[in-house]
Amino acid sequence: MKHLLDPMDISVGEIDELLDLADNIIANPERYQEVCRHKKLATLFFEPSTRTRLSFEAAMHELGGDVIGFAGADNSSASKGESVADTVRTVECYADIIAMRHPKEGAATVASQNVDIPIINAGDGGHQHPTQTLTDLLTIRSLKGRLDHLTIGMCGDLKFGRTVHSLIRALSRYSNIKFVFISPKELKVPRYVKEDVLKNNENVTYVQYERLEEIISDLDILYMTRVQRERFFNEEDYIRLRDSYILDAEKMKLAKDDMIVMHPLPRVNEISVEVDKDPRAVYFKQALFGKYVRMALIMTMLGVNA
Repeated sequence: MKHLLDPMDISVGEIDELLDLADNIIANPERYQEVCRHKKLATLFFEPSTRTRLSFEAAMHELGGDVIGFAGADNSSASKGESVADTVRTVECYADIIAMRHPKEGAATVASQNVDIPIINAGDGGHQHPTQTLTDLLTIRSLKGRLDHLTIGMCGDLKFGRTVHSLIRALSRYSNIKFVFISPKELKVPRYVKEDVLKNNENVTYVQYERLEEIISDLDILYMTRVQRERFFNEEDYIRLRDSYILDAEKMKLAKDDMIVMHPLPRVNEISVEVDKDPRAVYFKQALFGKYVRMALIMTMLGVNA
């Protein structure tokens, strides 16, 4: 695996190997403390991030490596008009691997075409977010014990949510997956995702609902998303739709005892803070799993072993 740009860049077998390595890191952290000594990760984040950027940095530090980079386009030569290609060609002189987030779809692909070191797509616009997908898969496998035979509800912004699109693509390769898409009409899963990933796929089925209460009792997993202000051109549309779905304690009473609630974060108000006390709410644990899976990914892409 030279670069990771899309969840489909990784086979099911490679995913299993990454998750197994992440499990081993969780169980034996001391074995991995120096494996990336003298290696440098560059975090090039052209748009804001908390969990993704910090989890990459924490992952590299815990592997004994170093981190360089920036946390906003204003802090880089992009503010002077420098191209992505020129930025990564320069950074390649200083780092062994790059994790890049960019607001434009395809930016990570452009970067990968201009360097010889590995590029990890840490999110490109509303397109793909493969490391969040790996985080989600590790969370699901760790807490549910499997990645097949699951009914997964995805609720909120399913049109612009890159984490949703990536997870759909990844899980569509496992058997007996049922997706339940819960959103207002304006924020439905895009047609291209349905056509490219779900149509004629014998592994998956899907249904669409507009009300969470109608279907929550059937779910093994509820994947909540926020309505993203930054993806809207019209402020009025954002204000009208932002509170469409709020998960609270009353709705949780309708769910199975072993259903888990996931969220890629940040949360705005789509999950009431009262839900945080529910043992089925695993979104902060999910953020922790993100560090471990990124440790496994960095090791794999750099070709280092414990």
